[in-house]
Amino acid sequence: MESVNQDVVDHGILTVSNYPQPLETGYVYHQFYDWDLYFENLYLSYNGVSDFCFNNFGAFIALQKPDGFIQRSFGTKPFGLRQPFKPFLAQLAVLGSKQRGDNYEWLRARYYDQLAKFLDRWFAYDSDSNGLPVWDSADASGMDNQIRRSGQPGSFFNEGVDLACYLHQELQAMALIAGKLGNTDDQKKYLAHVDALARKMNTVFWDDKEGFYFDRNEKTGELNRLKSAAGFLPMWAGIASPEQARRLVNEHLLNTNEFWLKYPLATYARTEKDFYEGRRRGGGCNWQGPVWVPINYMVFHGLLRYGFKDAARDLAYRTFAMALDENPMTREFYDSDTAQGNGMGPFWGWSTLAYVMPLEFESGYNPMDLNGNIQPALATDLRIPWPRPASP
Repeated sequence: MESVNQDVVDHGILTVSNYPQPLETGYVYHQFYDWDLYFENLYLSYNGVSDFCFNNFGAFIALQKPDGFIQRSFGTKPFGLRQPFKPFLAQLAVLGSKQRGDNYEWLRARYYDQLAKFLDRWFAYDSDSNGLPVWDSADASGMDNQIRRSGQPGSFFNEGVDLACYLHQELQAMALIAGKLGNTDDQKKYLAHVDALARKMNTVFWDDKEGFYFDRNEKTGELNRLKSAAGFLPMWAGIASPEQARRLVNEHLLNTNEFWLKYPLATYARTEKDFYEGRRRGGGCNWQGPVWVPINYMVFHGLLRYGFKDAARDLAYRTFAMALDENPMTREFYDSDTAQGNGMGPFWGWSTLAYVMPLEFESGYNPMDLNGNIQPALATDLRIPWPRPASP
């Protein structure tokens, strides 16, 4: 952890032109991404570092268009300029506010309205007006090459289970912020939307025959029965019923022919015809089989939420062993059969959450809990000092 923290300080905290405050990234090529930012700051919260919940939030929201659109990435590469920031901005604001004395006043004058427009823009990506927005593409979803599930850039047809889960949590974060600021009418509106979205997801996405949540093709109206790890995220969001969770876990998650490989969790069922490990064919990130720590992290907390403690323990400790024991440095993603690290190396982004999963299992702590407190355990309990920048 100390070497990872040193990498964050030495290589991940940058001064960027046009932005007054230093910004943080997990990528050596100095690109800033949407959902990565949220998960990176979950890890930083363990170290008592909250600056980038505010700095990076401000940098992204400054890019907002009049219709509420915020691009998902900026930096040295022209990635995601026309694709929307995934719904994690309000959750990021809550994470930062809880670390600053549960103070939400910084959002009142300007950012609250911008967050509301940001959410409204997301729900406008819904051509059939059924309440379930669509992804632009696999790339925009973050699961870069699950193209059979989410399409090529500009597709705008996939009602993603993962997208709906993120929006469900984002609505809850907005309800919390509204309540903290005394906007009780807005709070009620957001909470009603939370309930309506959960009902819609269980009506549309759940396939009772398969016991799995599948995306829906908005253009055809049919479910896309491709088994991706996105199908487990309704447990993370608390949308699945106990019986639905039981079927997800027993029939699919723990199925060694689908997702529970030697180093779970495969991001794609092994039974899919285009499942494969290693790097993406043609270069880049691969989500058609390898382990990605943020998915493990969300599914782990879903398992705990529904009482699957043995599976949660196993997932936490296997993820920890994969990242720490089987690799000399933190990597971007991992082979779910061999634990071989792939992608960026060293990597000081969201894969760092692998190191705190056992701690969270043993303590029952969840920094994603919107109603919980933030515990900087690495700094206060384990007394791991936050490093100073290396001398030039």
